[in-house]
Amino acid sequence: MSFSRDVKDELSKQISPARHCQIAELAAIISLCGNIIISEYDRYILKLHTENLLVARKYFTLIKKTFKINTEISVKQNNYLKKNKTYTMVIVDHDIVIKILQATKLMDENKEIMENLSVVDNLVIQNSCCKRAFIRGAFLASGSMSEPKKTYHFEIVAPNEPKARQIQEIINTFNIDAKIVIRKKHFVVYVKEGSQIVDLLNVMEAHVSLMNLENVRILKEMRNSINRQVNCEAANINKTVQAATKQIDDIIYIKEQIGFSELSEGLEEVASLRIEYPEASLKELGALLNPPIGKSGVNHRLRKLSILADNVRKQKEEVNYGIEKNNN
Repeated sequence: MSFSRDVKDELSKQISPARHCQIAELAAIISLCGNIIISEYDRYILKLHTENLLVARKYFTLIKKTFKINTEISVKQNNYLKKNKTYTMVIVDHDIVIKILQATKLMDENKEIMENLSVVDNLVIQNSCCKRAFIRGAFLASGSMSEPKKTYHFEIVAPNEPKARQIQEIINTFNIDAKIVIRKKHFVVYVKEGSQIVDLLNVMEAHVSLMNLENVRILKEMRNSINRQVNCEAANINKTVQAATKQIDDIIYIKEQIGFSELSEGLEEVASLRIEYPEASLKELGALLNPPIGKSGVNHRLRKLSILADNVRKQKEEVNYGIEKNNN
């Protein structure tokens, strides 16, 4: 089962105790996945569609509790040729449909349906609790989430820009930075930042899913931290190996060209130990010296040896250049 489905299943079991919140949630649901049909006798029929059985039951329960109706509500399962099943809830009672649409402010007092079930009236979503319910309903109707183990992505798909703008603005009231992108003629309201998706789950009151997402985030952050640490240590090891290789090359060059007899006692001791212990760290080399010295002292002596090797190379190049010039 996907994480997105888990969230919807959790939200489907939750019914707001306050009627105004129930209406706000229904307004979002009808606005995003509702379909109003006018029969040949000018009678209204309301259809709600979903691919989730628990969500379909939530629609059914929400309408029953909000409007205390006993009218016939049928849930049809449509398979067709689609891979996913589609559940359609149908309300055929004309008076009940009008009651629902007027309560959710999707129909005016003159029984005129708002164009394309457009943006929900602000009266329905005045309170913070109603805004939470609205976001919850919008997500149930047309929202989805990616698998947090792979990436963080929350989205609600709206059929037009005004609806998308309204959803975005409501989400933004909770200090969550929702953005909009156009995808195949639809307007997608989305959030991609992990911590803000956690906040959104809290807003929708999906607390179990919130904890599951937090656990995934913690594990991912731990893995990323360990990977960064390993990469950093690997880089430091590479630098240490490269530095030690250069030091040994310089020391061998000095030994071959001028011998250690030209070196001071301190430089000769460090040079001999570096060749004997090529993998030792500066701290370990310092501990082997008599008397022992610190890392900075060892590094200072090795730098002197490197400078000496460079000077010997330079002198040799000058001598070779002079010989070639005289021969010409």
